[in-house]
Amino acid sequence: MTYNLRRVYALDDFEAPARKRLPRQLFSYIANGADDEQSLRNNRKAFNDFSFVPRMLEGVANRTQSIELFGQPYRSPVGISPVGLAAMWCYRGDLVLAKVAEECQVPAIMSGASLIPMEDVAKAAPGTWFQAYMPGDASRIEALIHRVAKAGFRTLVITVDLPVQVNPERYARNGFSTPLRPSTRLAWDGLSHPRWLIGTFLRTLANHGMPHFENWRAERGAPILAATVERDFQARDHLSWAHLKMVRDLWKGPLVVKGILRCQDALIAQDLGVDGIIVSNHGGRQMDGSISPLRTLGEITKAAPALTVMVDSGFRRGTDVLKALSLGARCVFIGRSFNYAAATAGAPGVRHALGIMQTEIQRNMALLGINKLEELDDSFVRPTA
Repeated sequence: MTYNLRRVYALDDFEAPARKRLPRQLFSYIANGADDEQSLRNNRKAFNDFSFVPRMLEGVANRTQSIELFGQPYRSPVGISPVGLAAMWCYRGDLVLAKVAEECQVPAIMSGASLIPMEDVAKAAPGTWFQAYMPGDASRIEALIHRVAKAGFRTLVITVDLPVQVNPERYARNGFSTPLRPSTRLAWDGLSHPRWLIGTFLRTLANHGMPHFENWRAERGAPILAATVERDFQARDHLSWAHLKMVRDLWKGPLVVKGILRCQDALIAQDLGVDGIIVSNHGGRQMDGSISPLRTLGEITKAAPALTVMVDSGFRRGTDVLKALSLGARCVFIGRSFNYAAATAGAPGVRHALGIMQTEIQRNMALLGINKLEELDDSFVRPTA
């Protein structure tokens, strides 16, 4: 049954139908944050810290929200963040997200924790970026970088803010683990969500077999459903800037570092020859209590002018995007909402979600008094009293 997208007026409207459609374990993976979810909540509250200062009578009939990143033009400054396991809540989810992004001419980042081989996504949507966590030793780093390059990706994103596993407390309360462990509770939650069970999981099993972590390292990883196997998180807490320099030496295309919150770290990345950063606290899924990216964005963009600075974590509205661009960001990435959209309605849902954001940006550009995003600077925002 196709979801009636006429009921969806804003990105937040996708959350309730996604919750209804998905087993609680999978919804928890998308929705929950770390520990007490302070960062998750504060990411949204941060937008209230800034108020717009619009200008008037500028003649705004020729508005365009197009941008350019690393020489590639895009239709809008909103991209799709990497979120692992997308193929578990949407049939062939990684392909769906990447292909809709390519069709709509916006950037999309494929997750290293995805369940579809990177080669398949790169072939179907050649403009997709690939996100990786650095493996624990030099030989595995080199092998993974070689595989990503051979697959045909041009832009590599390295996430650096998870040297250890985060607290799994909220996932555990909802029965989620990686991999998922067979249990009566898991079986019941699957059976009680028949649209997901038939339309996504059983359809995947029938056509492609049991999903595996296909891209965690250069070789194929564990299956998503297993009694004892754990993903390889060992030996990553020793990783340092020297390992990132190794990646920079190996990778010949644009290199982006995701998970920066301090301007000092942005400067180190700039000095290492990194092309861009994504200011991020992992959507509140990393260290609880970490600062909202929006609150450090302005100082980072001023401190590291040679970097293409992008941002994620907590974005839901076109006004959120325009505040970030006023503080110096070049592009905003959104994860949860686009994955809720994919879970709810597949490709049409993701397309509709992107359309909502583009419409909101276009409208609010007029209300701000600009025709081009390049006109934005920090004079358009003030701290909220």
